[in-house]
Amino acid sequence: MQKSPMTAQGLQRLEDELRRLKSEDRPAVIRAIAEARAHGDLSENAEYHAARDRQSFIEGRVLELEELVSTAEVIDPSTLSGSQVKFGAHIELLDEESEKESSYQIVGVHEADIKQGLLSVSSPLAKSLIGKEEGDTVSVPAPGGDRTYEILKVSFR
Repeated sequence: MQKSPMTAQGLQRLEDELRRLKSEDRPAVIRAIAEARAHGDLSENAEYHAARDRQSFIEGRVLELEELVSTAEVIDPSTLSGSQVKFGAHIELLDEESEKESSYQIVGVHEADIKQGLLSVSSPLAKSLIGKEEGDTVSVPAPGGDRTYEILKVSFR
């Protein structure tokens, strides 16, 4: 079984979602199915079919989350140091074309959220950054052509 690198915060979010699905969502959908069954003919009961679809989604997500949690390898970025980019690093970048600064943390695939600045370790940008140091320039393939970034700062917290 292959381990998936993940931060403690990412693992906590997955465990919280799993707990909510099992303790709140699963019982609620079971009640909804029972209620819909009470309405009679199931073949034309839209509420019943919607509740069954929701139950199917919940059960699938529970299985997926259980697998992710069991294969998680928690890496604490605060125990890391150096100026080289690696998993868990907080990076400040300068887009050399637009002169726009941005900051990201490199995290596991299943905890990535670009809107929150959490960059997947398997993304093209993260792959280009790993192993580089402050002051280095990286070129990243993008749909509109290659983008060039300068690494302004690398930190671990």
